[in-house]
Amino acid sequence: MTGITAAITAVGGHVPDYVLTNQELEKMVDTTSEWIETRTGIKERRILKGEGLGTSDMCVKAIEELLKKRGITAKEIDLIIVATVTPDYVFPSTSNVVCDKLGATNSWGFDLAGACSGFIYALTTGSQFIESGKHKKVIVVGGDKMSAILDYSDRSTCIIFGDGAGAVLLEPAGSDGLGIKDSVLKVDGSGRVHLHQKAGGSVKPPTHATVDAKEHFVYQEGQAVFKRAVEGMADVTMEIMDRNQLKAKDIAWLVPHQANKRIIEATRQRMELPEEQVMINIHKYGNTTAGTIPLCLWDYEKQLKKGDSIIISTFGAGFTWGAMYIKWAYNS
Repeated sequence: MTGITAAITAVGGHVPDYVLTNQELEKMVDTTSEWIETRTGIKERRILKGEGLGTSDMCVKAIEELLKKRGITAKEIDLIIVATVTPDYVFPSTSNVVCDKLGATNSWGFDLAGACSGFIYALTTGSQFIESGKHKKVIVVGGDKMSAILDYSDRSTCIIFGDGAGAVLLEPAGSDGLGIKDSVLKVDGSGRVHLHQKAGGSVKPPTHATVDAKEHFVYQEGQAVFKRAVEGMADVTMEIMDRNQLKAKDIAWLVPHQANKRIIEATRQRMELPEEQVMINIHKYGNTTAGTIPLCLWDYEKQLKKGDSIIISTFGAGFTWGAMYIKWAYNS
């Protein structure tokens, strides 16, 4: 062990300009604004419009903001990890595209597909390059253009998701005990039947038939996913708190994946944490998949104080889920 800890030293974010409201969705599918908000907590979501724009474009904008805040250039970055399930291409990786668009000519990179847990998976992975002493500056960005894989005639999915990206910079922490302290990551592949995209992979390559059958969109069995998410997010959050002897009074913030207000509330109640200590932006952006956690940090960055203990908690397709304990490393 090197004794080095990885700390988040800057945050950047980007959401597209176009706002898709519940009222607009009422005209597209059989639903009501009230039903959407009551069941999910979502009032609106952002959609990336424009020919030839993909996940990489949102990731680049988030990273550019981060670099500006930190006062560094893209050429100083050693590694860029992109967490996404909506890559620009099947190959090459979106990270390759991001490195090129940024001019990060001294960086290497790869994509990580952990669905809604993608960012926390990537953050754990990226932190190990810092902890090992291999790299000094690692960017982890979570972003998804979910609108590219949504069927806007399917009211069970199109109301939930939005587009967006958020990024963090990881650097070695000082000797003050701050930074990423612990993470617990889990997977249960048997859950894939409840939430997946049916076609487009090597098992079922694209054909006219798969397109006609609308198999290139998100497929979700809502009740099964909801039940497992409520259990999984709360359980893994308690596990990381117990492992680190943390009580509710020790926690400054819960940073939960923004899938559903009721899932977030179940986790908060298990933690016995006051509502005002839970980061919420689902009402503005919906579920941006790998983008939710970093976009929360982006929205709440000015409220975070050096030394704050924060818990990140997430659950996603796979099933994948996990939690992370961080001691925040800076004041904005």
